Amino acid sequence: MATDIKDTARSLSAAAVLELLQDRPRPPRPPRLLALGEPTHGEDFLLDLRNALFRQLVEEEGYRTIALESDCLAGLLVDAYVTGGAGGGAEGALDEVVERGISHGWGASAANRALVRWMRAFNEGRPADDRLRFAGFDGPLEITAAASPRQALTALHARLAAHVDPGLLPCTADTLDRLLGTDERWTEPAVMYDPTRSVGRSPEAVELRLIADDLAALLDEQAPLLLAAASREEVDRARLHARTARGLLQYHHWMADTSPARLPRLLGVRGRMMAENLLALADRGPVLVYAHNSHLQREKSTMRMGGDPLEWWSAGAQVSARLGADYAFLPTALGTLRHQGVDTPAPDTLEGLLHEQLPPTPSLVDARRLAATLTLPEARVSPWFGYAPLDPAHLGAADGLVFVGDVPKTS
Repeated sequence: MATDIKDTARSLSAAAVLELLQDRPRPPRPPRLLALGEPTHGEDFLLDLRNALFRQLVEEEGYRTIALESDCLAGLLVDAYVTGGAGGGAEGALDEVVERGISHGWGASAANRALVRWMRAFNEGRPADDRLRFAGFDGPLEITAAASPRQALTALHARLAAHVDPGLLPCTADTLDRLLGTDERWTEPAVMYDPTRSVGRSPEAVELRLIADDLAALLDEQAPLLLAAASREEVDRARLHARTARGLLQYHHWMADTSPARLPRLLGVRGRMMAENLLALADRGPVLVYAHNSHLQREKSTMRMGGDPLEWWSAGAQVSARLGADYAFLPTALGTLRHQGVDTPAPDTLEGLLHEQLPPTPSLVDARRLAATLTLPEARVSPWFGYAPLDPAHLGAADGLVFVGDVPKTS
């Protein structure tokens, strides 16, 4: 090995991240989208690390949006709270906000609660154009089901109906309600395992897809009128509803598919929804992003479901293709996660080499420099399904690597 691993690493901090990124071919400013990945969900130690790093980047580098792997529509509730909405900062209001506004059950995390509490405190007394914003960038999706498109479609229709000539609308609100039917038709959990239970290819769903396309097109066509009659914030929210309505209807369409393409297409639709949301946020200003490594990496993502290998292009790969050097990605790798049965990594793996040579405190590794000098290590195999080791072949495509030697149990 031509380079000692210790020579490629430094203590993790915002200054260290930006110094490392300055060595990359990119515009002379911090990247517009700076993404930090995690290899497992639900570890408050890693989320506390995220909070500390993001706080430095907000305070010292002017980032003004934090986007998490969470429901994009539910996240509007958190954004309203951190920018001074109802509740006055009381713990009871915070409890409700994180429970309803952060999906996948992650609102219960003490670290996520701390992040939201700090964001609201940071915004106190700041002018509206300098406030820190919160966003979920995932679709309203879970592993076993997807949301009804009702919320997104009806909100989009109502926004347009309030301002444009009624004759331009593709349908009335009553027609929309009739076509949508009950939400339970859309959210049936059994659909994940039985495509024939899905309404995603019913005549009503097909008509709704056409209506969603027409409403989205009308929103773009009428943008000058809407911007004159409403705020840009309201128009941006309508665009979020348009993206989400179309994405959900596409997702339900593939939920009803019975071919081998079903699962890869579902993963692809979700990845595209994530990417579209991130690109829209980047249009507003610099964004800090946090999600699983597999959603943010530049390479094709892979997983097994039902024993079958699946591949898709993640949000990070799609965003990187659009933004180029204005997208930066720092995956996180771990040494041990003993409370989940992940013990000291084998010495011939990437994590094993890092664990052996780096200090126990979190480190920032120059991933590309290390990849250029390191003989490709063996891929680590995790004994626990919830932790995904870093693919050593992906090391050189990352802008840096955060390494945490030992993750303690925090609750």
